[in-house]
This record gives sequence, structure tokens and C-alpha cells, in this order.
Amino acid sequence: MKEFFEMLGSYNALSVTVRLILATVCGGIIGLERGRKRRPAGFRTHMIVCLGASLTMLISQHLLSAGYSLDLSRLGAQVVSGIGFLGAGTIIVTGRQKIKGLTTAAGLWASACMGLAIGAGFYLGALVGFVLVLITATLLSRLEDKIVSHARNVNIYLEYTVGSDMGRIIDLAENLGVKIHDIEINKTKDSENRYPGCVISVRLPASMSHSAFMAELVSVDGVRAVEEI
Repeated sequence: MKEFFEMLGSYNALSVTVRLILATVCGGIIGLERGRKRRPAGFRTHMIVCLGASLTMLISQHLLSAGYSLDLSRLGAQVVSGIGFLGAGTIIVTGRQKIKGLTTAAGLWASACMGLAIGAGFYLGALVGFVLVLITATLLSRLEDKIVSHARNVNIYLEYTVGSDMGRIIDLAENLGVKIHDIEINKTKDSENRYPGCVISVRLPASMSHSAFMAELVSVDGVRAVEEI
């Protein structure tokens, strides 16, 4: 058994095959969680990123074994910095000023790092990292949702018919004991936002839930849409 693990740690045909398969599996499993939530980069994207990063490290090892003089970390460093371009493509800011794709971008970067670790033969670090990333993306997302749902500071996107509706919204908040920290008004209208909209940052009373406040906002005449962001 000891000889087997030593063989996997060295550069040979078996270790190359195991590393590429392991990178494909680890990246694919993380991508499944993103794909299940219909994110831009899902199963295949994470799989290919992790596999490609692993292959990059194997290329460095192959060149070294072939007699070339080089720094093994040089190609890997390019992966770590270059993956930012791919991750940036998954981050978008919607017309409602909501940022999406940050977790997906972070997942792609982590998948690339895992691929580098696997390609370098650092199996323990890669597998521990894989487990922690998977836990963070699945189990801890539920904890995050629970914490956010009970937070008193809330950002809400509103669409309303005319400018005078904003006065009724402010009056409602004051009557409910809701403190308004900031109001960002967007007067532009496009295909997505047919009505003027705004983002309001508020602090709710301890006794009021997010859904209760949003229900009160919906009841205001002239309010067309309400969404927590």
C-alpha cells in the first residue's frame, strides 16, 4: 500500500491518469451544486476548469522530467490569475442593482486551485479543500439564508408608477417604525424596468419580518413590484 501511494505521488502514467480523473470528479461535483441553482457556470464548466488546471501542473512536471529547466509554479501562477477573467464573466449586475454570480466565480477560482493541487500531487490538500468548498456551497448556504432572513438591515428594490408614490412609501415606513438609511432612485426606463424604480436600505424593528414589511409595501397604491436584494 505504501508503494502504491508513493507511486501516485511521483510522476508516471498511473499518477497522471488518477490526477486527471480526480480533478474531473471534484470539479464536476462542485459544479453540480451550481448547476442545480441554474447558475451561469455549472457542472461542465467547473469540471473543465479543474481538469485544465490539473493538466497545467502536469505539463510543468512533464517539462521538468524531460530535462527542461523551469520553475514548476510558473504555469500554475498563470492559472490562478487568468481564471479571474472567466470568473468575471459570471458576475452580473441586474437592472435592479442586484449582483449575481459572486459565489459561482469564487467556485471557479477554487476549482482551479484544487486542480493545481491535484496536478501537483498534493492529494490531501486537494481533497480537504474539495470537502470544505462543497460544505460551504451546500450546507452553509442554508445557514446563510437563515441568517439573512432574520437580519434587521434590508435592501429592497421597488417599482412605482409616479414620483409622488415615493412620499407614500416613506410615510408608511415611518408609521411602521422602519428606519430608512438610504434611497437610490433610478429614473431610467428600459425593456426590463418599464416603471421608475429605487433601492431603499432600511432597518426593521425587531418584531417585524422581511415578508411582513414587503407585504405592507405592496399594499401601497402605485407600487408595481417589490423585491428583496
